Amino acid sequence: MRARCSRAAASAAWQLALAMVVSGSAASVWAAEPISILFVGNSYTFGRVDPVMSYNAANVHDLTAAFNAINPSGTNSYPIGTAPSVGGSFEQHPWGGVPGVFKKMTDQAGLNYDVSLSTRNAASLRGQFLNTANSDWKLRENVASKAWDKVVLQEQSDAALPPGKGKNANLATFNAYADQFERFIHNGAAQSYTEAQLFGSLSNCTATGLSSTSCNTVRNIAANPNARASTQVYLEQTWARPDMVEAHKITTPDKTTSDGRPIVDTSAAGGDAVLYYGSLAAMSSDLHKSFYDKASSNSGFAGVVPVGDAFQRAVDQGLAKGSGFYNASGTFEEGGNGLNLWWLDRTHASKYGSYLSALTLFGSITGLDPQSLGRQEQAALDLGISESEAWGLQQIAAAQLGFAQAVPEPGTWALFALGGAFMAWHRRKPLAG
Repeated sequence: MRARCSRAAASAAWQLALAMVVSGSAASVWAAEPISILFVGNSYTFGRVDPVMSYNAANVHDLTAAFNAINPSGTNSYPIGTAPSVGGSFEQHPWGGVPGVFKKMTDQAGLNYDVSLSTRNAASLRGQFLNTANSDWKLRENVASKAWDKVVLQEQSDAALPPGKGKNANLATFNAYADQFERFIHNGAAQSYTEAQLFGSLSNCTATGLSSTSCNTVRNIAANPNARASTQVYLEQTWARPDMVEAHKITTPDKTTSDGRPIVDTSAAGGDAVLYYGSLAAMSSDLHKSFYDKASSNSGFAGVVPVGDAFQRAVDQGLAKGSGFYNASGTFEEGGNGLNLWWLDRTHASKYGSYLSALTLFGSITGLDPQSLGRQEQAALDLGISESEAWGLQQIAAAQLGFAQAVPEPGTWALFALGGAFMAWHRRKPLAG
């Protein structure tokens, strides 16, 4: 009886809070100027495959769609969904991806976010900044196209790892170009430099894998006319990869067969893949250190979005599969206990991994508890994620971000979301023009 009364009292209190918000300041939330956010990244950001890749694309500005229309060689130049020799569709724009899921979540929370993405397959921050794909994919110019309230930078999957710990491990380059983007977004002054100068010496530059010619090439960077000191710039921590941890046969991860499975690389006779770590946890630890070290060394960053840590937490707590990704023949295993956060290539995220990414972004950027979205969150329903799966992933993201693991009555979460939306708007500082 006492518990029932306590619940009734809590419900009454929140009903009162709701009435105050609705009758008073809540109207200001809906009238507020939209918060502009840009997601800079690669296929980890745009989702790589459906249902995530095209999710909510109508409500996301895909700033690379026009580049792809002009020159599709800036992204995957072969079909996906079927074997390349058979034909099939290319990665069709517009892309919604994880930003599309994030947008749906902010809408449900009553927040007004204007969401854009600037993404390219396998793009590193260096590749984004120097437009290394080709002259038509002007990715740095996307960042300079307007004054953003928030920017999220997502590095190539294994680029932020220590030397020798991944095929693309290049910690010095990650550090240098994360800083380059931070300066470009906040200060925006024109630059003319060589990468030998950027890395401190020619030997430091060539140690990153660049040739001496590349190291001594003058890089002319036009000024960013929309630089703004108040823009919040976040680093998004990538996740550990089972394909770098667990023994298997070599695959060509992006090219797929008619059933969506990555192709085993017959040119290498399906030889053993190179492994870099003994466990997902060890790889997660190195990624954590790289991203947090960078953020702590440069006060220009608003913080790290700990997506990789959230993946590891889901594994550690038994919600997600942490081993057994390959069968005895070294090819793909789909069974086992727990949600699989990874797609069949064991590097890109599955719909569950992308959803966890969006939840962690939502909580980090808005300051709202991901659990406030509730079991019937719309993006999860749209993606074919069950209510119990959605709730479990929301709890993982919430725990990773330091929110209490409470389970209020269903109606209370809506009140938390509405009240939290108002508080998030109310705390927002005026932005310089």
